[in-house]
Amino acid sequence: MRNYAWLEAYCLNRFGSRAAMEARLPVPRNAAELLALGDDRYLSTLALRVFRAGLKHSLVDAKWPAFEEVFFGFDPEKVTLMGAEHIERMMQDTRLIRHLGKLRSVPRNAQLILDIREQHGSMGRFISDWPVTDITGLWRLLAKRGNQMGGLSAPRYLRMLGKDSFVPTEDVVAALKSQGVVDKAPTSQRDLAAVQEAFNQLHSESGRPFCQLSVMLAQTVNH
Repeated sequence: MRNYAWLEAYCLNRFGSRAAMEARLPVPRNAAELLALGDDRYLSTLALRVFRAGLKHSLVDAKWPAFEEVFFGFDPEKVTLMGAEHIERMMQDTRLIRHLGKLRSVPRNAQLILDIREQHGSMGRFISDWPVTDITGLWRLLAKRGNQMGGLSAPRYLRMLGKDSFVPTEDVVAALKSQGVVDKAPTSQRDLAAVQEAFNQLHSESGRPFCQLSVMLAQTVNH
């Protein structure tokens, strides 16, 4: 794995100036900001991520006010009380994206948030306390305990929340492959550990958030 000095030099050349580079890099929320988000916002964002998967984001976002209405503002306690018949009736609501599997995922993920609240006090506390140096561990937990959270949904959910995380997009994976970190998209625990170690190295050398390093690495891929 090449060091951070090389990565920064490459990106500065690619963007043309430090100011231009910094303007393109995302800034994660800090711990206090993550704690300030209510559990309803964690559930709403989780549901939004599930519905965005495989669909045009602007289409989903345009319909989201209706989702906020029918799911009681995504209050986890209220959503978990929604039975199968209630969810099935939503399939007749033309304001919504009528995908039964995704609609059913919302109460199930509401239960996940209530379970985490019972263990950790709030979803915000749980997410903010999780160390970024093991962010792939949080991906695995969300994929295992959440519903419809496979593939890149867990890292993309964290990015939407503002929790610092890299995302193994096609470009990021291509960059990691070119530097010999992995030979394919990381799905096994071994490959995820190798990718985490690579990002931990860059983070240690630079002090930059993982989300910024992710974007910078993606820039090293020639199209």
